[in-house]
Formats: sequence, C-alpha cells, structure tokens
Amino acid sequence: MLKLYDYVRSGNCHKARLMLSFLELEYETVSVDLLKREQKLSDFLQLNPLGQVPVLVDGTAIIRDSQAILVYLARQYGGETWLPEDALGMSNVIQWLSNAANEIANGLAAARAYYLIGRPDINIEQATLRAHAILSVMERHLSTRTWLELERVTIADVACFPYVALAHESKIALNDYPHVMSWANRFKQLPNYISMPGL
Repeated sequence: MLKLYDYVRSGNCHKARLMLSFLELEYETVSVDLLKREQKLSDFLQLNPLGQVPVLVDGTAIIRDSQAILVYLARQYGGETWLPEDALGMSNVIQWLSNAANEIANGLAAARAYYLIGRPDINIEQATLRAHAILSVMERHLSTRTWLELERVTIADVACFPYVALAHESKIALNDYPHVMSWANRFKQLPNYISMPGL
C-alpha cells in the first residue's frame, strides 16, 4: 500500500493528499510533527535527506517533493488526464509546478509561515510582493479560461491550489483577484475534493 509521510497543516502535503483522493487511491498516513522537528530525525532523513515533507513511498519507490509526487501519481495512476504526454501539453502543465515551487512557495507560502509560526528568516515585505506578483499573473491567465491549462483540471491546478486558497493565512485577500477566487471555488467543487485546516 502507498504510504504518505504527512503533516496536516502543510499545503505541500495537502497537494499529495488531494491527488491521492482524486485518484481514489488507498494509502497509509504517517504523521510527521514539524513543530517537534521529527522531519530532522535520522530515520526520516533516510527517506528524505532534505528533512522535508511530504514523502511518498510506493513499494520500493521513494518520492520526495510535492511536485515530484504529483508527477509520479499522475503518470503512474492517472493516465493522460492529469498530465498529458505530448510535449506542449506537458510543458504547459509543468510550468505551473515550477511556479508553485518558486513564486508561490516564496510568496504566499512564505508569508503564511511568517504569520503562522513567526519564521524570523522570512522577509515579509518581499514575500508579500512576490505573492501579489504571482496572483496578478494567475488573475490575467484565468480571465480567459476555467483551469490553468488544457481547459481541464490537471496537476497544475493541484500544485497551485493549497497556498493560494490559504491566502487569508498569508494576510492577503483574494477579493482583488476575482478570477483566482472563482478558480479556487471551482476547485473545491471537484469530485473527491478534501479540505485541510484553514480551508
């Protein structure tokens, strides 16, 4: 059975939980308490030397990083629906995974970490500016489409959804981004959608 090393308040872990739910896959959850720094214990570091969650274990395969987990699940269990095989379709989806790992992580997710756990290493002014910059890009992009790419939900949407939907915990109002807000509300109506604390 699939095993997910998980922290319930992590938006990155929520991406993996969402994908597992959308694909209706059974899995075992192993809770990793980040506040107790369990992700830095030697046993966990054997799974992920970076000491980060989520980690997915599927038999002998160990996949770390939420974006990599989305790609793995989509390709292994989701067919063409979630991640197309053609070069253009795949690259259009993967560019949003890059945005999730860079602009969203360093903007919305960083601001959330600053306010929720008081991370002293985060420049909140810079994180807030980055958050508004990527939300502005998404707002323009979603003004002419229903989903981020291919006019259907893909792992692009799954990758970007959690920290955007948690923007209020980053002290950022989505009211200024109506197309983004509509997209997030559509996402919540998907079959097998699951929530997380804060949503």
